[in-house]
Amino acid sequence: MSEGNKLFGLDDIELIDQPTVYDKDLFKGKTVLISGGGTGIGRGIAVLYARLGASVVICGRRAEALEQTADLIRDNLGIEIRSHAMTIRDPQQVASLFDQVWDEFGRLDVLINNAGGQFGQDPIDYSVKGWNAVVDTNLNGTWYMMQTAARRWRDAGQAGNIINIVVNIHRGTLQATHSAAARAGVVYVSKSVAVEWAPLNIRVNCISPGAIASNGLRNYPREAAEKFKYANPMRLAGNVWDIAEACVYLGSGAGDFITGEVLSVDGGYQMLGEIWAQGEPDYFRQGRGASVK
Repeated sequence: MSEGNKLFGLDDIELIDQPTVYDKDLFKGKTVLISGGGTGIGRGIAVLYARLGASVVICGRRAEALEQTADLIRDNLGIEIRSHAMTIRDPQQVASLFDQVWDEFGRLDVLINNAGGQFGQDPIDYSVKGWNAVVDTNLNGTWYMMQTAARRWRDAGQAGNIINIVVNIHRGTLQATHSAAARAGVVYVSKSVAVEWAPLNIRVNCISPGAIASNGLRNYPREAAEKFKYANPMRLAGNVWDIAEACVYLGSGAGDFITGEVLSVDGGYQMLGEIWAQGEPDYFRQGRGASVK
């Protein structure tokens, strides 16, 4: 469980040494593809799966970040890892990525769609370009990855497992409405194809993180980011390891009877929480701390 003490979460040494409840050979002989694997949550997922014996492939837009993660794993764990710089927004690049995975490993066991992004802004001020960029990456890009994987599994007669990292949509996503719209689409696409792809032996689930201490918080004003951990009843921020271990649970045999679900790893945020990506407006502070007569 996370300590929730550091704003930007675990450093690289802590990530390599972080204890896990899982057996070190749990994914031996398995291949795992992680989008957005160069930083933050994606890096944590890649490290854990590598530690558990998987052949790990990471992809993302920034080659430098991907190689930093790959070098972290190679240098500290002595494990080889493949990285591919590409964008999930382009269906042709997605198809090429899967060609490379199948050519090298002949299989894929788990696809983790972690890539995505958003920026904090009042929705009334979104530009058309900004809205489309977030929806295109978070919804369309995720779908291209899901559909391409499913077709490969169908054609190979192989079972498959998709895990989509989304956002917590249960209480709205304030000042990140574009992301809420896109991720809600991913949730309900996942629920739909979990039924339709069940005859293909493909499981599809989502993980919904709450406030997670990672370098992703650098994208938000520090004053706002420092308050994120108070948006749940546990009054803690999770860390990338919390999400990584949830991914292993759903990706392993422990999750064999789970499909179409959204696993919230959020300290209870969905029941009691409010996060303002750019900082809470004065209007919503009114009345707090006032006595009731």
